[in-house]
Amino acid sequence: MAAKIKAELRAEILRLIRDPKYRPLDKIEITNALGYGAAQRNEVRRALRDLEQEGEIARIRKNRYVQPDAADLLTGTLSVHEAGYAFLTNEKPGQADLFIAAENTGTAMHGDRVVARIIRGAEFSRARTPRAEGRIIRILTRANETFVGTLQQTRNFFYVVPDDPRLVHNIYVQMPMVMAGRRSQTARPGDKVVVRLEAWQSRHVNPEGKITELLGPRSAPGVDILSIIRKYHLPVEFPKAVLEEASAIPETVTQIDGREDLRQQFIVTIDPDDARDFDDAIQVEEIKGGWQLGVHIADVSAYVRPGSALDREAQRRGNSVYLPDRVIPMLPERLSNGVCSLNPHVDRLTHSVFLQFDRHGRVRQTRFARTVIRSAHRLTYKQAFAILKGSAHDEVSERLHTAWKLAALLRRKRFEHGSLDLDMPEVKVVVDKKGKPIRFERVENDESHQLIEEFMLAANEAVARELKNRGIPTIYRVHENPEAERLGEFREFVLAHGIRVGDLTHRGEVQKLLTTIRGTAEEHPLKIALLKSLKRARYATTPLGHYGLAKANYAHFTSPIRRYADLEVHCALAARNISRRSSRATSQLSAIADHISDTERNAAEAEIDAVRMKKLEFFELQLQARDPQIFDAVVIDVRNYGLLVELPEILLTGLVHVSTLADDFYVFSSSQRRFVGRQRRRRFAVGDRLRVHVARVDQFKRQIDFVIADLRPGPDRPLRKRHR
Repeated sequence: MAAKIKAELRAEILRLIRDPKYRPLDKIEITNALGYGAAQRNEVRRALRDLEQEGEIARIRKNRYVQPDAADLLTGTLSVHEAGYAFLTNEKPGQADLFIAAENTGTAMHGDRVVARIIRGAEFSRARTPRAEGRIIRILTRANETFVGTLQQTRNFFYVVPDDPRLVHNIYVQMPMVMAGRRSQTARPGDKVVVRLEAWQSRHVNPEGKITELLGPRSAPGVDILSIIRKYHLPVEFPKAVLEEASAIPETVTQIDGREDLRQQFIVTIDPDDARDFDDAIQVEEIKGGWQLGVHIADVSAYVRPGSALDREAQRRGNSVYLPDRVIPMLPERLSNGVCSLNPHVDRLTHSVFLQFDRHGRVRQTRFARTVIRSAHRLTYKQAFAILKGSAHDEVSERLHTAWKLAALLRRKRFEHGSLDLDMPEVKVVVDKKGKPIRFERVENDESHQLIEEFMLAANEAVARELKNRGIPTIYRVHENPEAERLGEFREFVLAHGIRVGDLTHRGEVQKLLTTIRGTAEEHPLKIALLKSLKRARYATTPLGHYGLAKANYAHFTSPIRRYADLEVHCALAARNISRRSSRATSQLSAIADHISDTERNAAEAEIDAVRMKKLEFFELQLQARDPQIFDAVVIDVRNYGLLVELPEILLTGLVHVSTLADDFYVFSSSQRRFVGRQRRRRFAVGDRLRVHVARVDQFKRQIDFVIADLRPGPDRPLRKRHR
């Protein structure tokens, strides 16, 4: 009832403000205009605040409210570039982002939710790509009240340099004394600290803050990952009530009443070498006229009941976070690595999807069941790949080869239907016991990964389709169609690399481009640029489809140990109490979808940041080595100041500055994007393969410089692929 009253009040306010005869009113005047008394004033104030946060209305001088369009105002989240300028995300479909010059950001910081006034149209914009330009006039909410950085000192004062280069201002602090329990500690220059921002009124003076936590010396073991945890506000400890609830759950399966018993069937898991939680298992059988696929997912919902302490904490965390030296799990270890994990040779409760395919890969029958399984084998991806590359000689290899026949067919059909090959190679950082990076392992998307991927995609799609057809409210995984303007900008970027490309608003042209760049030096940077041009996948209560996968219905179902979205979908599929599901859907599901979209984005940024930090640390150690390692590199771009190179085995980008090309005087050709030696005519261009070693590491700017290890006089250079 309260939710209905709140919705009605919001609708009344919007009708009033959108009335053609409306004049700007403040909150008291709006309360009176709606016919409410002083008793309802707080409710009106809260509704106005919520509508302003959402960008539905805007506040102008004297705290009067108007439609944003009427006052050239725009509300959104600020994205700041390291150079200082920013963009304000336009949350209206089809509308371009607003460019904010550095001098017009005011005291707003990266991630803040702000209101901006449009000050010039796209035709007068100073941005590289013409778009409207604005000025920040109000900060609605700060993205962060605390920041992680490194303490520095001049003769007269202390200041903290934020770890995030998008926070372009240093923060002044008083004497760096920190209370740790009842004792005080003194932070020293070079220490990592957490600082709380104080009120900041003017961009013309640096912000001030107070150190709230001393993390330790920057180079001390574990401090780097601890700083990531604090920077992204990742929860480390579980509340006492959650641990007590988890400890009451039996470590073994005791009740299987009413479940379909699959314990005698040949079911296997395939996961990374170092995986500790296994939430999916598969079985594939060749039947008359096609195949039968069984996808068995850990039934976490059997242990985590809606509204319980475990459920509330899992929802708050949203997902597990995978850092180089640890996992911050969504669920306590007793569940995530214990009774919910599909370990081999033990009974486990599962939620299963059974799909029958014909010889053409078309789904002929779908069935869902609550089951109990006993995994026969635990395979790693490396083991599965080796089996697939060899001949079938036992039951495991025979079944795996049968599974690959189906997976390969599904994969081919998916791309024929328009799915985009956006898979990116990954690099795993291997650290020692002290957290020091010792080597990198490149993870390829080989047949073993593709096999599991296709089966999980099939199960996710089947579940989404079932829930939609049954009209059961749930959370879908959506990836909306990209904006034509963003694809146009990306197309210009591709053309600048000398690659022919058609109209990318047509899916087929995007597929052609991805095929063209496959295996070239430009593949990785161009794929990253393409991903930035597309909308970000998110969670929503409406099945809006998935652009990248070319699927009309899609949900996350296959990883409930590490994603709350999947756990919610499991509850929806079970649909034990339809009336309760409907009630929860109308009041909470949309908010949950928004929240877990945010936690997913935060976790992804933390994981990327942590890996990047370990890569920088690895090359710092290389600088200290007497005999630094030589790495293979590929030139991915040429600028007037040097060569941008990528180390393919590490997926790291750095610069070979032109000043280090000491064997000749090199002239930059902007039209051909290459350097040419004036005397020896040696050339450096995109696609060249080089051997480099590290020359400089800048931890604050997150940049690495390299020098060519075998730079010798001579006109010869390696062959490279060209695009015609």
